[in-house]
Amino acid sequence: MEPFIIIFLSLLCYVIFFFCSLIFHRRNQSCYMLDYECYKPPENRMLDTESCVKLVMRNKNLGIEQYRFLLQTIVNSGIGNETYGPENIIERREENASLRDAFSEIDDIMFDTLDNLFKRTGISPSEIDILVVNVSLFSPAPSLTARVVRKYKMREDIKSFNLSGMGCSASIVAVELVQQLFKSCKNKIALVISTESIGPNWYLGKEKSMLLSNCLFRSGGCSMILTNNQDLKNKSIFKLNHLVRTHIGSNDEAYGCCIQEEDDQGYGGFLLTRSLTKAAAKALSMNLRVLVPKILPVMELFRYILSRNRNPKSKTSNLELVGSGLNLKTGVEHFCIHPGGKAVIEGIGKSLGLNDYDLEPARMALHRFGNTSAGGLWYVLGYMEAKKRLKKGDRILMISLGAGFKCNNCVWEVMKDLENGNVWKESVDNYPPEKAPVNEFLEKYSWINDEYLSFVQIDEMKSKFM
Repeated sequence: MEPFIIIFLSLLCYVIFFFCSLIFHRRNQSCYMLDYECYKPPENRMLDTESCVKLVMRNKNLGIEQYRFLLQTIVNSGIGNETYGPENIIERREENASLRDAFSEIDDIMFDTLDNLFKRTGISPSEIDILVVNVSLFSPAPSLTARVVRKYKMREDIKSFNLSGMGCSASIVAVELVQQLFKSCKNKIALVISTESIGPNWYLGKEKSMLLSNCLFRSGGCSMILTNNQDLKNKSIFKLNHLVRTHIGSNDEAYGCCIQEEDDQGYGGFLLTRSLTKAAAKALSMNLRVLVPKILPVMELFRYILSRNRNPKSKTSNLELVGSGLNLKTGVEHFCIHPGGKAVIEGIGKSLGLNDYDLEPARMALHRFGNTSAGGLWYVLGYMEAKKRLKKGDRILMISLGAGFKCNNCVWEVMKDLENGNVWKESVDNYPPEKAPVNEFLEKYSWINDEYLSFVQIDEMKSKFM
């Protein structure tokens, strides 16, 4: 019996050691967010509806059809009167945007958010082990990461990564990069900066599909500090539970639905085609099929599988059927949807069976700050926090869509009750409005939504705003 007992005890010790090692290994792979900081530009860069119309009227290449399209897009976009534009656009220098303008725009966002973030967290720039900067449309040499390292005199052994061309979903790409690095690096602190270069990429041509970006995109960005150091766990505000990335760029239509290019006249800009909605539906559907089993409780997952078997149509990529048979609210409490546009928010809301309360943060972020590209998710998250919605133990599903075409989604767990007003501090009490806000500009020029605009009406607008 003694040899048997020795073998049994040895196996038992091995099993205990194995599970302890597994638990310890997983602890070191954890990804926590210590804090984040969104950028709020100065008041002299604020754009109301009237200012946006003035920008439209400055484009001498437009005809009556383009004017009608732009004016109707502006007043019906879901974007309010308090968004912010790049300095070179506000100062009427869009036709002569320089490298200096590009650096100035990005520097303002990066350094303002970082100064506030370091001050609030108490983290020193010298403590940063990993640095990731993502700006899709601006990739200078030396890189933007080098610019941050130089500004804050960071360590020589810092691991830096500069991401470009990743589109509106780049924030989640950057977070996933940090998460993967944490798996092989213990007790590290990472800094992620996520924004976009708007000013130098202003479209000056007349193609409708490329003019759309001028109506939707605004200045903004966010910086955040992540860690896998267990000693800092109690100081963190979020824990990353799950992250799934889906890329359907192998499909030509999806690849070209959201793409930077030049028009026939040589004007560069960002093309947004009608295929974007279809690509978003397919990518979102594929992503959720991987993510859903990770976040739903067993009983809801079982019901979900049964519903899919009973309804074969739910396996299609139609946007309205993505959430068929699902009740995501059994797995998450909050939905942080990329505020890419009114149609994007409403489409995702309908597909997932979300109500007005669920969609409110994305709608309000779009109204207050516009589409700030990769930084947009964090303005939505900031709204939830400012409204004191986020309680310890709550889970937040982040849904991001971007050029490529990509759908990158993740789930955060709230580590403590949150109530920081952040960039919403001065305006959050005004949201949501008790009733739909009156667009005074649209009331004054109600004929903008007429099926046809006349030359007389356009001339009246030009004489008023040129």
